[in-house]
Amino acid sequence: MAKYIGPVCKLCRREGEKLFLKGERCFTPKCAFERRSFAPGQHGRSGSRGRSGGGRESDYGRQLRAKQRARRVYGVLERQFRRYYEVSLKRRGLTGLNLLQILESRLDNVVYRLGYASSRAEARLLVTHGHFMVNGRRTDVPSMLLKDGDIVTVRDGSAQLAYFKDLAALAEARNNPAWLDRDIKKLSGTMQRLPERAEIDGNLNEQLIVEYYSR
Repeated sequence: MAKYIGPVCKLCRREGEKLFLKGERCFTPKCAFERRSFAPGQHGRSGSRGRSGGGRESDYGRQLRAKQRARRVYGVLERQFRRYYEVSLKRRGLTGLNLLQILESRLDNVVYRLGYASSRAEARLLVTHGHFMVNGRRTDVPSMLLKDGDIVTVRDGSAQLAYFKDLAALAEARNNPAWLDRDIKKLSGTMQRLPERAEIDGNLNEQLIVEYYSR
């Protein structure tokens, strides 16, 4: 299972905005983006991203950045991301919205949305270590796509760990989206439906992503 293992703060700096890839740390002064909001690299301060005198960004550049931003937010590499796009093309409805709904229905994202992890990376790690069950069956596949009615629960054995004993109080402070039904006492959640566009990150531009792959 391939994954990005480099410094994630550089990804935020490259996109010119916080992607909140490190969870709670992103809300503190320790966040690297707070100290260095310019792109990484030798030409980061004077590059073409509009920071200080750069030229106009091309249509291709805007499309590429939109695609890269979505990939990095959800922690998906290019090959898998393109496969999601091809699946979204075959579904009824808007291709861009279909793509975002596929990304939102990933198990690691659902665990994060439920508030049982501070970031998608942490959620992916917890799932990989087998701490969660889907419909009563243990799974260690973060990319598993959930359907309406699927139930995610913390495994009984894992519930005795210190992390999960303190999880209820932490999860309570986090917002729960309307498309997920959360039971904090049981450390579980049910996917009731696919999210609507207004319930997905507004900084993502799915139209530019579709344009990128339609070239």
